[in-house]
Amino acid sequence: MYRIDFNKLRFLVCDDNAHMRRILLTLLHSFGAREVYEAEDGATALEMYSHYVPDIVITDWSMPIFDGLELAQMIRQPDGAGNPYAPIIMLTGHSEKRRVMTARDAGVTEFLAKPISAKALYQRILTVVANPRPFIKTKNYFGPDRRRNLNNTYIGVERRSGGPAEVVQQPSLLDKARVAG
Repeated sequence: MYRIDFNKLRFLVCDDNAHMRRILLTLLHSFGAREVYEAEDGATALEMYSHYVPDIVITDWSMPIFDGLELAQMIRQPDGAGNPYAPIIMLTGHSEKRRVMTARDAGVTEFLAKPISAKALYQRILTVVANPRPFIKTKNYFGPDRRRNLNNTYIGVERRSGGPAEVVQQPSLLDKARVAG
């Protein structure tokens, strides 16, 4: 198991609920994070994302101006400002399969249902740092590979449509955040 030095990572937390932002900030600080930026809506989050270039984005789904899905889609623009490879952890009180798949298809890296626990948040962060998924680039999609287990021979109904896919290895955060030892 890896030990992560959270002090070396920059986080952007976006949630319209001030109490939820405070909970997330408290948890991230308890993990050792020091650079945590917060936004209360998607527009402010996108502006902060472009300015601070965080390593990890944690966003709520439902917010004013534009929601977490729209934020994820804007971050995933390969030619946009900032790092389009940044892991995005989506928070929501609605965890139906349809919503999880919609978030995945928008470029969200991990999904976390509210109410959250410290253990679940830590596990999602550890996953995006230690086990980054390759990114897929097609004419219709740019984002983390939705499949956690690669099977190039799969031909079922969930087969990706959109033409040939380019696989892009995502820069790993592990080298930046691993504790030596």
